[in-house]
Order: sequence, then structure tokens, then C-alpha cells
Amino acid sequence: MLRTLVYVLAAIAATGTALSLLTSYRWYIRMWDFPRVALILVAILALALAIPVLAGWARTLVVVGMVLVIGWQAARIYPYTRLAKTEVAQAVVSRENCFSAFSFNVLQTNRDYARTISLIDREDPDIVLLLETDEMWEAALKPVIDRYPHRQSAPLDNLYGLILLSRLPVEDAEITWLIDTETPSVFATMQTGAGARFRYIGLHPRPPQPGNDTEKRDAEIAIAARHAKETHLPVLAMGDFNDVAWSRTSQMFKRIGGYLDPRVGRGLYATFPANLPGLRWPLDHLFISPDFTLVDMKVLENVGSDHLPVFARLCLAPKAAKALNDEPEKADADDKKDMRDAIRDGKEAAREEGTASGGSPPKP
Repeated sequence: MLRTLVYVLAAIAATGTALSLLTSYRWYIRMWDFPRVALILVAILALALAIPVLAGWARTLVVVGMVLVIGWQAARIYPYTRLAKTEVAQAVVSRENCFSAFSFNVLQTNRDYARTISLIDREDPDIVLLLETDEMWEAALKPVIDRYPHRQSAPLDNLYGLILLSRLPVEDAEITWLIDTETPSVFATMQTGAGARFRYIGLHPRPPQPGNDTEKRDAEIAIAARHAKETHLPVLAMGDFNDVAWSRTSQMFKRIGGYLDPRVGRGLYATFPANLPGLRWPLDHLFISPDFTLVDMKVLENVGSDHLPVFARLCLAPKAAKALNDEPEKADADDKKDMRDAIRDGKEAAREEGTASGGSPPKP
């Protein structure tokens, strides 16, 4: 019985790791980007059991295989631990240019509106991005919405509605459909209290799941990366990307867009699934151009969704921030090819499904 358990655990860890190495849009391959922490735990358990339970070549094979799995998976996660060097400085550079931002996938079927309202009241963020909001959520959140002078909303009953609220001045804000007519994104130009301008991007593409491969998700992420590269303004990108920070697509997004990730060197900031504390992964993101410094960032408590909210305080001071922060990693030819391929393949997938939007990010 124990021998069988060892083989099953080792097979799961090895298969999941091997599939995560493949470049494919298939959901049953891309899903293995997510549970790297879980695969490490499975491999550790298989390794611990294999030593006393197995013997001979079988033990050697399992031990060597699990050591390789643990090493590979740990290398991918390592930047998101406190052992790694941070790339975003923690500093209050200019209080007039500091602000707070909040992002939360509320879970459309979660009808405990009061806990979300109480959380927003307590944290009182300057920018609020709420995802999976339908008309019932929009109506329930009216007391919160009415406090913010700048609002954009697309209430949908398909799990992809969104609301963007800002008390910062907004020159333009537009909800747009980048690839898929069912998954809106939001773009805006905002100003800090001192008048410093920046671009805001809010995303929520579809996840890899049965019947849904990742062409369209990857395309939306790639378009947002290209937009960040082309704009002349500092950029803050937030949202539920339905992708993890260490995936090939997210890393391409980071390099193409010239982003830094404040989680690097500070921790996973894992947000999903909310009810499994030891097995969560970082699904809800905050990326910034090197023009920002970080005051603080935290994952907030469970208020009834399958996601946890993300809250951050940032300062926009380009000259000082660029001196304090690391340089963003440069995009190479492979990144640029991946971006072009993702956009092309995503548009083709949307056309084949009859959901092509023909949208694009608005010009700042």
C-alpha cells in the first residue's frame, strides 16, 4: 500500500513538472504552471516515504527524480521568497505623489456584499478594481461607488464583469475588449495629488480549464505588455490575470512591458484559492514600471470570495525611483516573438469561436 502511494505521488510530481516545461496553449498543460508549491510538497512527501519503503533501483529512481522535481520547482519559486533580492525599493519618496490601490476578484456568486464593503471602507483605497461584478454586485456596492468621482463599470453575469473606481483625477478611462467580447479590460490615465500622470491597466482574462485553452488569455496579457512598452507614461497594471507570476507568459509580459514586480524578494503574496492557505498561488497581480517605489503591499483577509484582495501603497517619483529600483529585465528576441505569436493566435482563436472583439487599448 505504501509502495503504491509513493509511486502515485512521484508520478504526479514528475508528470506535472514535465508538462509545465512544454510550450502549449492546451489547458491541461498550462494548468501545471500554477501548483508549483503543491508539487514541491508532493515531491517532498514522495521522497520521505521512498527512502524507508523502497529499495534498489526503484528507490534510486524515485529519490533522484524527486530531488530534480524539488530543485526545478524551487528555482521557479525562489524569486518570490525572502531569500531573493528585491527589485522594487520600499520608500516614501514624495507624499504628494503617493496613493493606494486595491484589486479584488469578488466571486460573482458570493453574495456577502457587506464584508467586501466593510473591507473597502477600512482600507479606503484611492483606486479600486473589482472583478466578477454583475448587476447585483454593482447595486449592492452603490454606497462605495458613490464615494468615488471617477467610475467605469461593465456589469456582466458571465464571471467577467468589472468596476474601476478612482478618487485620483482621471483624464480618460475606457473599458475595452481586447480579444474576446466576453472579457473586458480597463485602461485609464490618472494623476497623483501632485499632478504626476500614469497609465492604469486592469485585466481579467479567462483561465486555463476544460474547454478553454490559453490562446486568448495569453493574447490579452501580451497586448497589455505591448501597450505598456509603447506608452510614454509610467504604468501600473493590476488584476486577476488567471496566470501565475512565474509562468512564461507573465515573465514575457514583465519583460516586454518593462515592469518590475514588488513581490520579488518579498514573498508569494498568494491569493487563490482563498480557503487553502498552504496551497495558494499568486493569481492576482500588481506590476509597476520603474518609476514607482513601494510603501507597502499586503494580501488581505478572506471576505467570502475564492480570491484574497490585494492592497498596495505606491509613490510615483520617476527620477528618485529609477535610482533606487533595479533596472527591468530586457526583452529579448524570443520574448518579442512570443508576444507576436500570442496576439496572432489569440485573435485567430477568438475568430474561430465567434467571439472576436476587434478592440484595442485606447491611446493615452
